[in-house]
Amino acid sequence: MVDLLTIVAAVIVVIIAVVILVFNGLIGKRNRVQDAWAQIDVQLKRRYDLIPNLVETVKGYMKYEKSVLTQITQLRSSIVSGSVQDKAQANNMLSQALKSLFAVAENYPDLKASQTYQNLQEELENTENKISFVRTSYNDYVLDYNNAIQQFPGNLLAGPMGFKRQDFFQAPEEETGAIKVDLTSDSGTGSTTVNPKTQKK
Repeated sequence: MVDLLTIVAAVIVVIIAVVILVFNGLIGKRNRVQDAWAQIDVQLKRRYDLIPNLVETVKGYMKYEKSVLTQITQLRSSIVSGSVQDKAQANNMLSQALKSLFAVAENYPDLKASQTYQNLQEELENTENKISFVRTSYNDYVLDYNNAIQQFPGNLLAGPMGFKRQDFFQAPEEETGAIKVDLTSDSGTGSTTVNPKTQKK
């Protein structure tokens, strides 16, 4: 009888230890995901703060590309709220819009020669690179976390203990179509068009 109670007690202790280890492991993985997301948010905020300065700098030179600047301003406001997928989609569209802006700037030698513009372009490009880097880290942590809550024994504890699947920081390919800048208009004004699939629903 004593041996049976000892065995039962030992089994209970082992089960409790496993539950604690799995729970702590899931907590650690979730915290790494949250920390990585915070790093993305820092870079998104940095770019958010740089864009008004860029718009103010270039609009005096770009007399006919108002639609490009308007598009960037609208996308800037959409990146500060929403789910991970909302921010990912807005981020991709804004990146494409900024690339279009820099491409258009090639037609304005005076703008390209501006030290303020050059500094802003460099800062924004560095920020883009940092976003790409931290996005990769974030997605790696999300993959590790999602695997942990879907595989045994984590899947037994994840639901009851409130661990939910996290989204990757990316947008479907069909939702990240490039913004096209047309500078061949006969009127010389040019135009900016956006793939309808990229419009936020």
